[in-house]
Amino acid sequence: MRGLPNNVKVSLEKARDAALLAVEVYNKPAVKFKSSGYISMMVIAWTALFHAIFFKKKIKPFFKHSNGRFRKEDGDFFYWDLETSLKHFFGSDSSNPVRKNLEFFIPLRNKVEHKSLPEIDSDIFGECQAMLLNFDELLESEFGVKYCLRESLSFSLQLFPSSESLSNAVTSNPNTKPVVDFINKYRSSVSTDVFESNKYSFKAFLIQVANHQSKGVLPIQFVNYDRLSDQEKEELGKFVAMVKYKEIGVVNGDKLKAGEVIKLVQENLGNPKIHRQKGSIDKFNSDTHQRCWKKYGVRPNGKSKQPQVTNKQFCVFDKPHKDYLYTRAWVDFLVEKMKDDVEYQSLYSK
Repeated sequence: MRGLPNNVKVSLEKARDAALLAVEVYNKPAVKFKSSGYISMMVIAWTALFHAIFFKKKIKPFFKHSNGRFRKEDGDFFYWDLETSLKHFFGSDSSNPVRKNLEFFIPLRNKVEHKSLPEIDSDIFGECQAMLLNFDELLESEFGVKYCLRESLSFSLQLFPSSESLSNAVTSNPNTKPVVDFINKYRSSVSTDVFESNKYSFKAFLIQVANHQSKGVLPIQFVNYDRLSDQEKEELGKFVAMVKYKEIGVVNGDKLKAGEVIKLVQENLGNPKIHRQKGSIDKFNSDTHQRCWKKYGVRPNGKSKQPQVTNKQFCVFDKPHKDYLYTRAWVDFLVEKMKDDVEYQSLYSK
């Protein structure tokens, strides 16, 4: 790390060491504290990396008093935490998938750092892997390839991962319910574009194949989807459709009930209130939701003889329960529409 200012060097070394420890903890077969230990160390790693970047840019990542003087704790400067660092680094770009990935782990770290919840490990693997890949990518873009971790890491030896879902995790360990509720709520709150981004959650198929004819070919290779040609993407799409599995016992697991939609939209709008004769109520409520699906033609009325005729992008009919379920795209659509006061008032115009 020759040539780097000392404060940059110290923060960069801390960031890399913490990330390597995180991976070591996660890959140890005997450790059941995988996700909890990994998340705690990666939060430290990311915080230190941001500090190194700020120092490089001549920005002091310290909290200040109201008079503008830097705060101190036990004689040392009071450094920005990860949440504050994100605000300074990304600014107004609140929908950046890398940022949303890290914002997922900040409250999750607080929920799991004093618990051992191996039941959730397999389900949040995608977010954990993206957290590491994003870290290495930012290392390279800010400090160069020689500081990347990828040369220090190898593909870990693994048996088949657990097939336990989050719903099964709650059944096997009721103590996981608050954490599982948070995970589901957070995933429902992010936009569809963010949720489907590999920057938010890493997704891959690992398919066993016959031995390569060439002895010089790597046994495991990663292919970046964005760098494939249109024809290669089309062929991959056919293959993914062929091997995609179905969750057993979980039907419409990615859909939302009307009450969940109402709550998410209201929260994403900032919990605004409107005044009525009987007092204040939520701006987006069950009446507003009903007016919305009628106006935008998302589903038929309750007494329709063809309840299955819905806008599949936003809504599906659940025949066994004789009820309607909604998608995350419907939540995103409503949030954008309800931000427009004219659009909102049109729902109630005669």
